[in-house]
Amino acid sequence: MPRKLADRLSAVAPSATLAMAAQAARLRSQGHKVYPFSVGEPDFEPPRHVLDAAKAAIDKGVSHYTAVTGTPELKAAICAATERDRGYRPAPNEITVSCGAKHALFNVALGLYEPGDEVVIPAPYWVSYPEQVRIVGATPVIVETREDQGFRMDAASLERAITERTKAIILCTPSNPTGSAYAESELRALLDVVRRHDLWLVVDEIYADLTYDGFRHASVPAIAEDLRSRTIVISGVSKTYAMTGWRIGWSITPPELSKVLDIVQSQSTTNATAVAQVAAAAALSGPQDAVREMRDAFAKRRDRMVEGLRSIPGVRCRMPEGAFYAFADVRGLYGIPSPNGTIQTDLDVAMWLLEEAHVASVAGTPFGAPGYVRFSYACSESDIDGGIEAIRAAVTASRGGG
Repeated sequence: MPRKLADRLSAVAPSATLAMAAQAARLRSQGHKVYPFSVGEPDFEPPRHVLDAAKAAIDKGVSHYTAVTGTPELKAAICAATERDRGYRPAPNEITVSCGAKHALFNVALGLYEPGDEVVIPAPYWVSYPEQVRIVGATPVIVETREDQGFRMDAASLERAITERTKAIILCTPSNPTGSAYAESELRALLDVVRRHDLWLVVDEIYADLTYDGFRHASVPAIAEDLRSRTIVISGVSKTYAMTGWRIGWSITPPELSKVLDIVQSQSTTNATAVAQVAAAAALSGPQDAVREMRDAFAKRRDRMVEGLRSIPGVRCRMPEGAFYAFADVRGLYGIPSPNGTIQTDLDVAMWLLEEAHVASVAGTPFGAPGYVRFSYACSESDIDGGIEAIRAAVTASRGGG
């Protein structure tokens, strides 16, 4: 007889993005060209000076444990870069360096949320936010947003969602999956609500350096000094510097919480990889030219992806302010015949695109947005053009046009 597993996992769903990546890998193994619009991973290499710093660190014997929450050098680099890019300067004892931003968020969940707590999360949301809340026994409270409002939660909706059990609010700006970002005025309206309640505000800024068309990212601690004692900022080097595999993220929290996170991490991973910390410090402290170049490239890819999606009958897509995702309304594709029956959901659309057009995307349902599909444009312009044409050909053929 199988032994019983932990009940806590019964409420947790597997990662939808990684599941689609596995299906795409299956097609590639069969020799098919698959257009990589599913996983949010830049196709660039890290800046040259980052790689050189890592190599030098290896030669110097940087191979041993560091402090659990990060090296002094990396923490100093985070403090300086935060002041440079976000407009405020945290102290080193407010920083916990972790194995990626997802790990930082999980540490926060373990350190803050308990059974009976509620955590407010606007939808569409990154798939891991509600699952991390559930895995520690707390309850995610989902606030629906609308496309015509830019997929942004307004102050009235936030106020309605808060109860005496609310422990925290999680915001992601710019957002995964929508690419939407909160302007400073919109953030200030939400912060007025936060001030009236005893709760934490968790802000995921992993895409903060990837905004377009002159959009200015506003960081909560820079515009609300009075809320710093209960604001948690999550960030990392994965997206900005194309360092996803290096697994360096961090949280910026009040010192009393960072002490708790030190305890949590000391009983799980201990420190993030020593050499990766050296590389991250070099990324933050060195020339930022590569960041600007990547951002400019993403802006062109965004335009190409959105315009391409809009040209396909049955697909609508808003222009995102940041990140590298286009979040398309695909309900106009419902009713298309497929080998598995008529398409009726966004899940059907995503699977149909993979099987018929060899385009890997992610359905909106796992993000809390049925009827939509997320397309990542963190890939080459040629892949974007090829994928769009493959979708167009599949849609045309399905409707008897070819």
